[in-house]
Amino acid sequence: VTIIHQASHIILLYVNMAAARRHRRVAASQPGFIPLKSDLDGKSLSIGRRKRVNKNKKKNWNKYSDINDVEEFLDDVRLQERATGGLIADKTDESLFFVDTGTKESVLEPETGKKSKPLRIDLILQPTSNVAPPKDILAHQRPNAKKERRIAQKIQKLTDMGVLPRRKRPQKVPVKEKPIISKDPDRNFYDIWSAGSPETADPYYLEQTKKKLVKRPEKMNEKPSLLPAVEVIAPGGSYNPDFLSHQALLLEAHEVEVTKLKAETKLARKLAVNKKEFATQETTFKEQIEGLVEEGEEPENETEGPEAVADADEDEAVGPTAQQEKKTEKQRKREKDERIKELQKKAARQMIDSRQQLFKLRSIETELKKREQKTKMRQIKRKTQQEAQKTLPRRLGKLKFQAPDLDVQLSDELAGSLRTLKPEGSVLKDRFKSLQKRNLIEPRERAKFKRKHKLKYVEKRDFKEIK
Repeated sequence: VTIIHQASHIILLYVNMAAARRHRRVAASQPGFIPLKSDLDGKSLSIGRRKRVNKNKKKNWNKYSDINDVEEFLDDVRLQERATGGLIADKTDESLFFVDTGTKESVLEPETGKKSKPLRIDLILQPTSNVAPPKDILAHQRPNAKKERRIAQKIQKLTDMGVLPRRKRPQKVPVKEKPIISKDPDRNFYDIWSAGSPETADPYYLEQTKKKLVKRPEKMNEKPSLLPAVEVIAPGGSYNPDFLSHQALLLEAHEVEVTKLKAETKLARKLAVNKKEFATQETTFKEQIEGLVEEGEEPENETEGPEAVADADEDEAVGPTAQQEKKTEKQRKREKDERIKELQKKAARQMIDSRQQLFKLRSIETELKKREQKTKMRQIKRKTQQEAQKTLPRRLGKLKFQAPDLDVQLSDELAGSLRTLKPEGSVLKDRFKSLQKRNLIEPRERAKFKRKHKLKYVEKRDFKEIK
């Protein structure tokens, strides 16, 4: 009886303690409650005042907020995702439970007959998480993809209805094969040290092993000029030309010299000094006596000068400003009627002009045809100019290309045979000018020699003795 009595007493004590803890939790959740902090053994109780914290400030959110329950919930969710690949509550019973029909058949090694056990390194490398790998969102994104999808859907809808004409219907474009990317983890691997060639034609592998050259840019295949590398001289430049071809070459050289002479005379004319601007004896004398002659007397009456006029203007401006007279009701109505009549006249005139344009349709049509013809002529002219500029040297540097002089011989200088022919010109200069003319190098000029230190003349001792 004593043992039963003691056990019932202990049970009642635990029940009372549990009820007291529940009442304390409920009371602690109420505003204005002063909590009682007790130690783990429940021997001593201490009265503490709760600290008042301003929850409006962001710096106090993490410091005085209890988020342990949220952290525990998130840890539980992550554990379920790692273990089962999702939440257990969303799984079916078939995926969570199975019927145990016995032990699995162990795989025996053919040589030794023992059970095959995986290596520890293989067990370490095996994935322990059932969470799916994250998707590369940027690999599937395209600029304006949503807009393009809407346009494609609209075009498809109108095409099915037969609204779009044949030329605007979408054409089927052949799908290009996706190129093999060297960083793709799903690609087939191969041994780079193997004797055989790899199965996949990986462009990165071919470029690194020098089996495939880097693609040359299309811009590098275009020639900077349409001129040939070696220009053949005119027939008149032969050692024994006919009369007409030689005269044509002489005429061309003459025109070049005439243009040079005109440019020189034009420059000399612009730089020449005008004879009228030369100083004469009279202008020299006026310049010498300037400032010595007494100037005219000032007006005696100061009030008649410009200062007096300015003072008078200031006096007039100081007075009260003139006020505009107020219009009567009759005047305002008259002005309003005039404005309305003017607007009506303008509207009627516009209506008449628009009607008159109906009778000018033929003239407008002819005018439009003339404009179209003019634009076509301009386009043709622009194209011809662009084609002509392809054979001209461009400005590649600070210097402008200067064409070399024509190698021409006069009629009395012509040689009758190759034996008596004198060599003229230089092959090196000709090639250098050809590179400049074909826009391969920029025009250059010979660097001027500039001595760093002045020459110092010194008489040697032997020369002094002779002197």
